[in-house]
Amino acid sequence: MTEVPLPAPGTPAATGRRTLNPTLARYLSAFRTLKGVTGLSILAVMTLAALAAPVLFPGGFDQQGASTFAAPSAQHLFGTDEFGRDIFVRSVYGLRVDLSLILTAVPLSMAIGTLLGLCGALSEWLGAGVQRLLDVITGFPGLILGVCLVAVLGAGWFALFLTILIAGLPSAGRLARGAWLAQQDREYVIAARVLGVSRPKLLVRHVLPNTLDSIVVNGAVWMVLGVYFEAGLSLVGLGVQPPTPSLGILLNNGLRFVSQSPTYIIGPAAVLLLLAVGVSLMSDALNEAVNRR
Repeated sequence: MTEVPLPAPGTPAATGRRTLNPTLARYLSAFRTLKGVTGLSILAVMTLAALAAPVLFPGGFDQQGASTFAAPSAQHLFGTDEFGRDIFVRSVYGLRVDLSLILTAVPLSMAIGTLLGLCGALSEWLGAGVQRLLDVITGFPGLILGVCLVAVLGAGWFALFLTILIAGLPSAGRLARGAWLAQQDREYVIAARVLGVSRPKLLVRHVLPNTLDSIVVNGAVWMVLGVYFEAGLSLVGLGVQPPTPSLGILLNNGLRFVSQSPTYIIGPAAVLLLLAVGVSLMSDALNEAVNRR
């Protein structure tokens, strides 16, 4: 009978611990830094507040009161608007719109952009054509693109969603195409081709892992830009339509009544800034974790 060797002390088998995937461990290390912890904490608190808004404020975001343009107080943290509605409550409900946009449009944009960028691996003609299409999208600033979509679809959540999704495609597509062009002449890729490995399998096993870091960091950056896209389009009346609140709509209303109530704009602006800071800190932490590899 052959003797089975025991695992050496200190190895994962001996200690009974499973080692994390190196890529996942690298991303998780971003949230052990001060920037990562701070950014994640800000986003977690704001997300929980947005999700719990119907429970915390059962009266809803459109509940009117008798006191209009009231100053900030213990009862109304950000004061009230021209209809006596609590601006703090409306800001929390507005967070739901902004978070729903960046947490759906940005990941989908990164995924579609990556697939478009990898089209060149299947056909050089197709890859070149896709890159020209992405160049056309790049030629439209986010605000102009949003105006064009609103003209076709009408103002609302879906137009904002499409604006953020389409505007993020070029950056993800170019990162994916750059990764393919950098990897296609490597020895292990050539060897895999000689061995008959299919191109889809080659992309999944070799190209995507080498571009994942850039895509993740780029996605975090685009979440910040998505926040400003919503604010910018809503500020000129092209976003979600009243009475549904968003941070951009609250800023738009605050600017119109800033002479009557200077504090009207401060609360929503602070929430918008805090959201952008939280996402920016997470983006920086991920970028630093990736560069430490």
